[in-house]
Amino acid sequence: MFRTPQKVFTGGLALLFLFPLVWASVASVSPQAGSAQIGGWGFGNYRTLANYQAGIGQYLLNSTAVSLMTVLFTLIVSLLGGYAFAQFRFPGRDVLFLVTLAILMVPYATLLIPLYVLLNRLGLQDSLLGLALVLTMFQLPFATFMMRISFEAVPKDLAESAQVDGCGSLRTLGHVLVPAVRPGLITVGLFAFLAAWNDFITPLVLISDSAKMPLPLAVANMRQQVMGIVDYGATEAGVVVLALPCVVLFLALQRHYVRGFMSGALKG
Repeated sequence: MFRTPQKVFTGGLALLFLFPLVWASVASVSPQAGSAQIGGWGFGNYRTLANYQAGIGQYLLNSTAVSLMTVLFTLIVSLLGGYAFAQFRFPGRDVLFLVTLAILMVPYATLLIPLYVLLNRLGLQDSLLGLALVLTMFQLPFATFMMRISFEAVPKDLAESAQVDGCGSLRTLGHVLVPAVRPGLITVGLFAFLAAWNDFITPLVLISDSAKMPLPLAVANMRQQVMGIVDYGATEAGVVVLALPCVVLFLALQRHYVRGFMSGALKG
């Protein structure tokens, strides 16, 4: 009796969130004046996108490289940080953790100019590695928080049993605790990937070489073509290409994603 309103409500929410993506997908292949697809349905807008400046292949490669580096750096640092905050007692632990979380309250756009100057001094300005390091920094507070609650949800007896059997801290982490916190790792990795893949402001400030632009920046630049005329068809094609990996990843990992968020709630 109570399931019908729930299904109607959740179905309405699903339609609300899916409508923009479905609309963009249909519009990207439909005939539009002022675009490459003016006569019938087809993939003319995608050809325009593919041939824009360095080519969509280069922009996809840039976005993939930045996203994978961001995921790798975020997982390594947050795994070690979350493990330390959850498993070890040391002076100032809680204060340091609160300071880490407090970074979330700082608007990240205000940090971009100082970071630009810092990267320039390190020789990493206008590089994909420098961009990935900055994106990693923005992800670490949330990622460390997620990994701490994931480690705290693991029974203490599991780590203690491994240590009794002769495992050191790092071996216990690698062989015992990492498999136990896999949902948390997947959640952190998915968040880091989506943030890096879709970020626009950070590469806009840090990247000036058109050949190193990630895909969101390239799609945005397509709107500034000849005499201010916007090619909406190609822009919609770019939106679809941007959204497709995110949708596929989320559908593939949603079970682990939900378990990762529930790990703190299931503690004890």
